[in-house]
Amino acid sequence: MNNEAPTPPNLGITSWRVSTRTGSSGGNCVEVGARAGSVVAVRDTKNRSGGALAVSAADWAAWVSDIKDGSFDS
Repeated sequence: MNNEAPTPPNLGITSWRVSTRTGSSGGNCVEVGARAGSVVAVRDTKNRSGGALAVSAADWAAWVSDIKDGSFDS
């Protein structure tokens, strides 16, 4: 049995940016990358080779808009 983690797919993202909410220690943050307006991916800065969550650019924009509008505030 092979217990190695699978290699994440190449999403074609060449540039990642660190969240602006990252503290000075950089411990609890994510990075965001985009591919030509079609895919936005999010990954854990502490585990960059662990894969990424990829969504359409439209879904990402809607989610960010909902956050800014306070849709998830309790």
